Formats: sequence, structure tokens, C-alpha cells
Amino acid sequence: MYHSLNKYRHVFLVGLQGNLIYRWNFLIRAGFSAFHLIVVFILWGAVYSGQTTIGGFDVAQTMTYFIALMVIQFFISALNEDYQIAEEIRNGLINQFLLKPINYFIYRLTIFGSARLVSGLLAIVPLLVALPFVYNHIVLPAGPGELWRLEIGVPALAMSALLQFTIAFCFGLLTFWFLEIQSFIMLSYAVETLLAGQVFPLDLLPRPLYEISQYLPYFYQMYFPVAIFTGRINDPAAALRGLGVQFVWVILLLLISRVLWLRGLRRHTAVGG
Repeated sequence: MYHSLNKYRHVFLVGLQGNLIYRWNFLIRAGFSAFHLIVVFILWGAVYSGQTTIGGFDVAQTMTYFIALMVIQFFISALNEDYQIAEEIRNGLINQFLLKPINYFIYRLTIFGSARLVSGLLAIVPLLVALPFVYNHIVLPAGPGELWRLEIGVPALAMSALLQFTIAFCFGLLTFWFLEIQSFIMLSYAVETLLAGQVFPLDLLPRPLYEISQYLPYFYQMYFPVAIFTGRINDPAAALRGLGVQFVWVILLLLISRVLWLRGLRRHTAVGG
């Protein structure tokens, strides 16, 4: 058991070193995200023009949502894991993992964790620079009665990261059947951008559509943990139910990824690598 954990600990450390080499890429990406945040401030400022609240939330609460969304994205989003997995399958690099006592899913998940740690910490840099300008727009729930947000939000955040990675893993495995998977990824990204609350908070949807969205995996990829931490979900019981639905989606996607992996290996011809 210890030997197995130690093996992936080394993978994590190597992943950290590899991602630190590309730290400027992450910083530049974070800089562009900060610019995107400025655009979001301008657009939502215009939306709130002449209105004090929309959907029961004022402009500061909505801006807090998008600031938290930007930071959390860098800690949990699968940025290019699907393409990396596809490249390893296409070029035969995956063969080396078939001959060693290494679980490929855990290996890629460990690399994903190291990459997100680096990108997340570097994303805080532009936020700290911008903090004096956005400080008045940050309104977070606080007080002794808000401890449940951490108790539910932290597991929700961890499962969101696992959801993001597992979906990317599944798309990467499609390379066993398709030479190019970019169209699948772009379609998924478009749907995720809309239904994960990256364009607007999902609670602004008409009530029936919002309730339907809560049964889709996209709801739990980004919106759910951000909404818990920023006060857009205020009912602990509802958050706990959401955590249960999120857990079910994690299990389902893990099973799907396992099926794709086993069936994909049957089609795989080990050449190269």
C-alpha cells in the first residue's frame, strides 16, 4: 500500500516540476482571465444599471460569484487533459503504462492534480494585483452559522474537480475509436460553458429550467461549489441533496470511464511507445 502511494507521490512531484516549467503560460492565461473578468464587470454593471437586484442578488453578490468562479476554475478545470490522453493513445505512448503496475486513470489524475495546484496558485497573482480595485465588490457569507458552507463546499469542490477530470478522461479515451476528437470536445465545452454557470449564474434561469439543470452533471462541474461559497445557495439541506446528486454523477462517470477503458483496450494495437 505504501509503495503504491509512494509511486504516485513521485508522479505528483514530477508533475509539479513539469508544470512549473510552463509557469509563464499559466500566468499569461491568468492574465487573460483577469481581462475577461474586467469585461464581465462592465457587462454586468450595464445589466444592473437602474436596478438594485436581479434574481434576489445585488451587483456585488453577482461580481463575487464571477470572481470566485475565475479563481476556482484554475484549481479544478480540466484544461487540456483530454488532448494529452488522446495524444498518448494516438502515438502509442500509452503502451508503457500497459506493461507496468500503474493505474493509468490514477496516473493521469495525479498529473491533473499537480497541474491544477500550480495553475491555481499562479492565478491568485493577478487577483492580488486586482484586489484593491475589486475589494468593494466582494461580499462573502460570514458568521458562525455559515460553517456548513465549508463542510459541504470543500467536498463539493473536490468532486467537481473529479467530475471535470473524469469527463476529460472519457473524451480522451474516444481516441480508441476516433482519430480526431476535437469536435466532441468543442461541443462539450460549449454546453459546459452555458450549463455550468460560466456565462451567467444558473439561478437566473426560469425556475423549471433551474430545477432540471440540477440533475445534469454540468451543474456540479462549476456552479454548485461556487454557489455554496458565494451565498447563491443558502439552504444547507438543499446543498446536501445536491452533494448526493453530485456523488451519483461521480460514480456514474467513473463507471463509464472504466467501461470505455476496457473496451478501448480491446481495440488497441500496441505499436510504438
